[in-house]
Amino acid sequence: MDGHQVNLRKAAVIGCGFVGSASAFSLMQGGLFTELVLIDIDRDKASGEALDISHGVPLARPMKIYGGDYDDISDASVIIVTAGANQKEGEDRLDLVKKNTAIFRSVIPEIAKRNRQGILLIVSNPVDILTHVALSLSGFPKNRVIGSGTVLDTSRLKYLLGQHLGVDSRSVHAFIIGEHGDSEIAVFSSANVSGIPVHEFCELRGFYRHEQELAKIGQRVKDSAYEIIRKKRATYYGIAMAVKRICEAILRDEKSILPVSTMMEGAYGIRDVVLSMPVIVGKDGAQMQVPISLDAEELGRLRRSAGILEDIRRKIGL
Repeated sequence: MDGHQVNLRKAAVIGCGFVGSASAFSLMQGGLFTELVLIDIDRDKASGEALDISHGVPLARPMKIYGGDYDDISDASVIIVTAGANQKEGEDRLDLVKKNTAIFRSVIPEIAKRNRQGILLIVSNPVDILTHVALSLSGFPKNRVIGSGTVLDTSRLKYLLGQHLGVDSRSVHAFIIGEHGDSEIAVFSSANVSGIPVHEFCELRGFYRHEQELAKIGQRVKDSAYEIIRKKRATYYGIAMAVKRICEAILRDEKSILPVSTMMEGAYGIRDVVLSMPVIVGKDGAQMQVPISLDAEELGRLRRSAGILEDIRRKIGL
């Protein structure tokens, strides 16, 4: 990232629906940025959300938040794209592909025209395919186009494992990898609680049917978006916190390992597909994929997940 051309303390959010607005709110509270521009096809919506959030600035930290247009993003260091149609109840994430690809064909070139130095953080669903679309439409280098991927799914997994084992979820180390969606994989073979393999920790806590229990938890993670959509029509707080977490890793050059969605280049025999794997995230975006150990079943499921994404990618002519 070239400091002369971008303002490191400035971000843009494109799309001010539930996810975009909640992300802006989360970023304001996080105090990472000093300037935040919100952009939406409905300009009133963008300026209304900015106004509402900015009224809390005296209760948080000084920050300029405003509704704007694409010209305002030229010096943003991170551009968060949440624009797109929402997933409706009963609608598979992958049903959204065509609708949101069309939206991206108008949004991404507008960004690329004005900003060549920032990092694109794609949050719109289905995030893996749309990250691939953004990569090809923007012409940005691979490290600077990141999807929010399975950061939220992984957080859900840690939360449920922490609850199940009666332990602080921050001491749980486990990943969801693959597609952010129905074919995602909970990696239990290398999951651990403070270095103790999760299967051993289950027994320490008196659980002996842990294969079934863990499989149930993996399924609950997968179903949780559908459950929340059924109950409140949309999910936005969890993903907003995931967006803030990714932005922190970038802004602070933390080199944190997060399961973001990036282009696969041969690991596990998968290439030319964008999906989530643990990645070192810092000021230049995705610095390196971290190959975690998978058992044979997990590897097979990861390849199947990649195959599903590849199939969709072909259908939309990517």
